[in-house]
Amino acid sequence: MAIFPSRRNPKSRIARRCQDDSVTKLRLKYAPYYYTFDRQEGTQVWRDGKSYIMLSSNDYLGLGNHPKVIEAGKAAMEKWGASTTGARLANGSRSYHTELEEELADYIGKEACHIHAAGYLSCMSAVASFAERGDLIVVDKNVHSSLWSGIHLSGASAERFIHNNPDDLRDVLVHEDPDRAKLLLFEGVYSMEGHVARMPELMDVARENDMFSVMDDAHGFGVMGPGGRGTAAHFGLQSEVDVISGSFSKALSSTGGYVASSREMIDYLRTHSKQTIFSAAISPSQAACALASLRILKEEPEHLERLWHNTRRYKQMVESLGLDCWGSETPAMPIVLGSKERVYSFWKDLLAKGVFTVISVAPGVPPGKDLVRTAISARHTDDDLDKVGEALAYAARSL
Repeated sequence: MAIFPSRRNPKSRIARRCQDDSVTKLRLKYAPYYYTFDRQEGTQVWRDGKSYIMLSSNDYLGLGNHPKVIEAGKAAMEKWGASTTGARLANGSRSYHTELEEELADYIGKEACHIHAAGYLSCMSAVASFAERGDLIVVDKNVHSSLWSGIHLSGASAERFIHNNPDDLRDVLVHEDPDRAKLLLFEGVYSMEGHVARMPELMDVARENDMFSVMDDAHGFGVMGPGGRGTAAHFGLQSEVDVISGSFSKALSSTGGYVASSREMIDYLRTHSKQTIFSAAISPSQAACALASLRILKEEPEHLERLWHNTRRYKQMVESLGLDCWGSETPAMPIVLGSKERVYSFWKDLLAKGVFTVISVAPGVPPGKDLVRTAISARHTDDDLDKVGEALAYAARSL
């Protein structure tokens, strides 16, 4: 009797491929990722008894341990329990969801909002819900993986334009059918580069070409614009962009995400988005912590002021050492070193001096842009930044 080749080997082709994967072997050998810390206090984290200054968190406003946020999370658990154990469409919708959605939409400058249990889900749904087969998505080539996932799920075709380049966007559109439905996809703040979108020019092109527009503002909300209302508010363009998505795990110090738009668009999303229909609702504590952080953002402007004070000081520090921060305009501050070897050495030197950062190398960034990603928080103290400056100087001398 014939035996299929796959049955002769106890491991399938897929299992062998995973077992032999060279990228995984390199990751395990050099171990730059999946660091697990034993405890944290403020900007300090501990691992195996050694303390580090956290210089790569997205806790921009430093609200992760704010007493009001902690208390809100506890109170929500006591009132609602751990989870609704269901999707919003079915049994999982609660008044704490709609309370957060209404306040968040109002602050962003949109009519309505839908919240998800993860920012990745929100960003996927912001694309996949509105684009469909036959449409064209024209996308900044440097957008986040979650947006690419949304593109693939939508079934629409995609054309890339040069990062943050409205002229190239316009050139791409010259060759497209003017009657084809088109969606413009970009980010408000690019987290690897620290760049702010050239939004006024991008929206001009969108208007000229009858494009639906989607902006991921995960790293812009709570950071940019008056009161931290986001990148669209920074430019006064809240009414121009059709959809804004984002995450609670940055400035709002929780987990989860949102899609904000007109009421009609959010109703459409709730009808058609698989990420929305088939995902369990965000938990009580997640939502409560995000709402508490949103209210602190409104009522305590000193956190945003401190964030930008720290950002200006840190950028000056980086540039004074002759390091390349890729023209970052935001608290997301890369240190571009250009090769995996230089990045790994720099990262190890910072670690040795008690500063924790994150490595990002190609293909996660463009070739030649291998970098150490750093990010500033309002919670960093002057003493923290003094120590970071000493560590950066040490690592720079070793290059």
